[in-house]
Amino acid sequence: MKIILSAYLFFISFSSLSVYAQEIAILKYQGGGDWYANPTALPNLIKYCNNNIDTALNNKPETVEVGSSSIFQYPFLHMTGHGNVVFSDEELENLRNYLLSGGFLHIDDNYGMKPYITREIKRLFPDTALEELGADHPIFSNAYTFPKGLPKIHEHDGQRPQAFAIVNDNRIILLFTSESDLGDGWEDPTVHNDTPEVREKALQMGANIITYVFKN
Repeated sequence: MKIILSAYLFFISFSSLSVYAQEIAILKYQGGGDWYANPTALPNLIKYCNNNIDTALNNKPETVEVGSSSIFQYPFLHMTGHGNVVFSDEELENLRNYLLSGGFLHIDDNYGMKPYITREIKRLFPDTALEELGADHPIFSNAYTFPKGLPKIHEHDGQRPQAFAIVNDNRIILLFTSESDLGDGWEDPTVHNDTPEVREKALQMGANIITYVFKN
């Protein structure tokens, strides 16, 4: 009954396109990780997209909890942080149902999140492995072109940036960006003192993700 109800809520929410079609929400999770990191990131990305790729995203992203039926109101969920992530069984069921019903989750590792979130993704989709996206994937060229794939915004461990995905019916439903720190690049210029070129690169890649979800 819970699964049927969630799917119904999702259908109702996404049928109301004039209300919900261009909304983004921040995903709040348990485990101790700072889900609230990079508070200026999404508002800046939204403003950039509305000004540059003709989206009509709501200016202020909402915050929703993993286990709430409210996630079905948002076609795009964004998740970030530095530390531990723990999903309960009920939250896993709710999030899995959301994603398989047409939702999209972008997880941006803000450094230190990877071992925890990959564990939870494995619990979320135990029979589906994360697959690395090659530089030729359309998400790297649909609005702005990144010939080498995911750009490097901040340096941490000297590792290359990687984009991993869970794909269902030939559509990315979960995107995990690692060793890139896109969200840091979306923040206000004074937060990390990134150059305009670095911030532009991060915002352009964010616009590509938005394009993939809302304009394809």
